[in-house]
Amino acid sequence: MVLPIIAGAIYAAISAGAAAGVTDTAKKAVADAYQGLKSLIHKKFGSDSEPAVAIAKLEAHPDSEGRKQTLSEELQSANAASDPEIVSAAQALLELIQSLPQGEQHIQSANNSFGVAQADRGSTATVTMPSLPPGTPPWPPK
Repeated sequence: MVLPIIAGAIYAAISAGAAAGVTDTAKKAVADAYQGLKSLIHKKFGSDSEPAVAIAKLEAHPDSEGRKQTLSEELQSANAASDPEIVSAAQALLELIQSLPQGEQHIQSANNSFGVAQADRGSTATVTMPSLPPGTPPWPPK
């Protein structure tokens, strides 16, 4: 499951948008890639869909852990991780953010597919991991 990649890309793009030390050109590149991902979500699920609304609410309150959780839940409910276009756009956005100065500080994700954490500017992040169902293969696959 690649859901954390999608949600993580959205969280990181919102965080990186306000980053100090990033050139206007880099900010525009991140903004364009982020808009592309949002446009895909709107196209696939609708502008009034739960994932689209959750993104808008997170943009209004980017530090809200509850809104981040809601976005993850809505993306999961919409089965966004099964759409190769959305996954590809999210991966490209994350790669772009990681290439920025201090980009890694905007993206701190758990090393499996069941949790995402984000922290920057000296803050901390936590991840709550659910129990895996019996018989779940290890992650990452070997």
